[in-house]
Amino acid sequence: MATVYRCAGCGADLNLSAAHLYPADAYFEAGNKGTLSFSWIDDARFRFAKEDRIMPFFETVNYWGIQRRRTRILCDACGRLLGHIYDDGPPMMRGHGQFGFGPSQAIPRAPRYRFKIKALNIS
Repeated sequence: MATVYRCAGCGADLNLSAAHLYPADAYFEAGNKGTLSFSWIDDARFRFAKEDRIMPFFETVNYWGIQRRRTRILCDACGRLLGHIYDDGPPMMRGHGQFGFGPSQAIPRAPRYRFKIKALNIS
């Protein structure tokens, strides 16, 4: 029997596939408590909104905040916040990096679509 994921607000089918679901014990930098993470989603069922926040964090005089960039995932039918997109998925590049010296400091990562369990009706 297939799992159907629907918006908890309006009941719209979100067309999420369990085949693209990350395992529950997978580690991600942004965490995964109370959420389900997918490697791919159908863009036609959602709206996206960029979010750029700076949280105050005073460690030194020159370092005054933590910048968090992410994208909000909203239901296309009702506009309810369902989750966020993070760039902490598996590495997008394979191999040994440029000239065989390994990957650079900034490794491009695949997007991870993180949905709140409370925002979904799972049947």
